[in-house]
Amino acid sequence: MVGKSRRPIVSGAVRVTFIVRKNVSAIPVQSFNTPRGTVLVSTPEATAVDLVGYPDHIGGLDQAATILGELAENLDAEKLVTAAQTAPIPWAQRLGYLLVKVDAADRAKELKSYVQQHAHQTAMLAPNAARTDAIRDDDWKLLINAEVEDEL
Repeated sequence: MVGKSRRPIVSGAVRVTFIVRKNVSAIPVQSFNTPRGTVLVSTPEATAVDLVGYPDHIGGLDQAATILGELAENLDAEKLVTAAQTAPIPWAQRLGYLLVKVDAADRAKELKSYVQQHAHQTAMLAPNAARTDAIRDDDWKLLINAEVEDEL
C-alpha cells in the first residue's frame, strides 16, 4: 500500500504492484525484522481489513476466507475495530461476515457492534457480482450475493 500512485516494480520473476490508499498513514503497522533491516508491515488486523477490501487483488473472497481462517487466531477484537475505522464501512461488514463463516465469531463481536452503529446502508458481499437471489444478512447488513468457501 502506498499513499501516491507508483509504477510496478519487476525484479527477475518477482513483480510488485502497488495499491494506492489515501489514508495509508492511518493504517496500523508493526515493525518486522529482516536480514537487511527493519520494515513496517500492517498488523494482522489491518491485513484482515485489506483482504476484504481488495478481493480482486488476492484471488477472490474464497481466498480471503482461507487466509482469514489462518489469521483469525492472531486477531485482537479491539484492534480489529481500530483497523476497520481506517477503511470504508462495507469492508468491515464483509470482514465480520467472513470471520463468522470461518468459525472466528468470537473475534468479530466488537466489529459487529461497530457495524451496527455505523453501517447505514446494506452492502453487497461480492461488490462485482450480480444481485440475483441475494440473501440479506441483518447482523452484518449485507446482501449475500456470492457463495464463499474457504479451503481449510
